[in-house]
Amino acid sequence: MRLAVFASGGGSNLQAILDCGDINVTVCISNNANAKALARAHARGVETLVLNPGTFASEDVYAAHLLCELQSRRVNTVALAGYMRKIPASVVAAFRGRILNIHPSLLPAFGGKGMYGIHVHRAVLESGARQSGATVHFVDEEYDTGPILLQEKVPIHPDDTPESLAQRVLSVEHTLFPRALRLLRYTIETTIQS
Repeated sequence: MRLAVFASGGGSNLQAILDCGDINVTVCISNNANAKALARAHARGVETLVLNPGTFASEDVYAAHLLCELQSRRVNTVALAGYMRKIPASVVAAFRGRILNIHPSLLPAFGGKGMYGIHVHRAVLESGARQSGATVHFVDEEYDTGPILLQEKVPIHPDDTPESLAQRVLSVEHTLFPRALRLLRYTIETTIQS
């Protein structure tokens, strides 16, 4: 597996992937030059690349450039680990069935445009739900609608705040995402061998 990890912020899920020791991260791509994820990747000797879609003439030009960068590194799998941009449709098509995203809720609940980070946990608590969790799903052309690969539940406590719930869900994400990537790697390798 030659994996590109896309991250926009702190990169704790990237760190969990790097720490698991058996997943090769080829490149870390960010739309944010100040993302801590880039420093985490650099510290582990992983190539980093900053591609801000806003600096390209159009979405199509950005998508073509992104595809070129991925292909030049022979990337065959993509993990979205806190990436705050929608992946262009042409990139989704090129990597269909090989792009995974981690989302901090039990999809399909609390997914979609604008549902990220603390916004998700606030909405979960305001709904009166008794549990939340994390979901790893395949990426398609819409937000958080692709087929679900793995989920893990997290109980909601009566005294939870969005921040306390976020911490417990994030701990689950750190084990769930590497498991999902191993599963995808196994599937890809089995397909190649047959």
